[in-house]
This record gives sequence, C-alpha cells and structure tokens, in this order.
Amino acid sequence: MAFIKNISSTASDDELVTQYKATGDMKILSDLYQRYMELVYGVCLKYMNENEEAKDCVINIFEELITKLRKHEVTHFRAWLHQLAKNHCLMKIRSNKSKPRKVNHEFVHLDENVHLNGVLEKEANFERMEYCLGQLVAEQRQAVELFYLKENSYKTIAATTGIAPDKVRSYIQNGRRNLKICMEKKALENI
Repeated sequence: MAFIKNISSTASDDELVTQYKATGDMKILSDLYQRYMELVYGVCLKYMNENEEAKDCVINIFEELITKLRKHEVTHFRAWLHQLAKNHCLMKIRSNKSKPRKVNHEFVHLDENVHLNGVLEKEANFERMEYCLGQLVAEQRQAVELFYLKENSYKTIAATTGIAPDKVRSYIQNGRRNLKICMEKKALENI
C-alpha cells in the first residue's frame, strides 16, 4: 500500500483518475482532490460569498466526486473539476433562492483576501490558458498538451503521434510562444 501512496503523489491526474476508477480507493481520490482544493474553494467563494458556505461546498463537491468521477469519462481533470464546482455552486444558489442571503465581510482578514486573490488569479490564468490552447493550430495544441500537461517526452510524443522529433520540438516551441502571446493579450483585455 505504501507503494501506491508514493505513486499517487507523483502520478499525473490521468493516472490517478484511472487508478481511482479501477480501485475505488479513497486515498487516491483524496490525493487527486488535494491538488485542486484551493481552486475549488476559490470557485465556491466566488459564487457563495461566505467562507462557511464555500467550505461546505468544497466538502460537498468531494462527496459528489466519489460517484461522478467513476461515471464520467474525464480527459482533463482540472477543467472538469472546475466545471463541476461551478455547477454545484449554481445549483446551490438556485435551491437557496428563496432564502435571504447576508454577506458580512467585516471579519475577513487581510491574509485571507491575499490568499483568495491568489486563488482567483490562478483561476483566471487557467481560464485564459484553456481559451488560448483552443486558439493554437491543432499540431501545436496537441504537442503542447502532450508535453506540458501529460508530461510526455519529445520521443514519446513523436512515437505516439507519428510526427518527426524535430517537428515535435518545433510545434512545442511555437505553441508555447503563441500560447504566451495569446495569454498576455487576454490578460490585457481583462484589465
């Protein structure tokens, strides 16, 4: 069992999803969820406006994840989890529509605001990256995703795609440059 713990701490999201689906091991799911709890909390706080409600949602989303992850085909766990959190919060807001909402920001500490700003900035960067990946030429997008997100080597990418290794390197370099330009442009648009 100690061997699985070591694997799960260094395994990719896709490997952990596959391991969890195969075994149902809650430790694996917990390790995977821990990677993105700050992101989920940031999403929940954005929609719920109260720390305690957001914390409750983070727990409820984990509980949803136990069954939903086994039912759905998930190719990009982080993006899928982000959408799951967003949908959960929107459903909670709809179900609470008739209840009056109070927002009290007096007791929010400066360090919590700084932390939340960091989480929200990460979320904004992630959304820009998702958009900009979609704007890349198909070969560049594929090479960048396989290299950076799936952590494959040039050699592995070349073998799985049939693209020559020097072309793989070129697609990655050009894709990274184009991704950076697009993300900087999108960041300026949002200021």
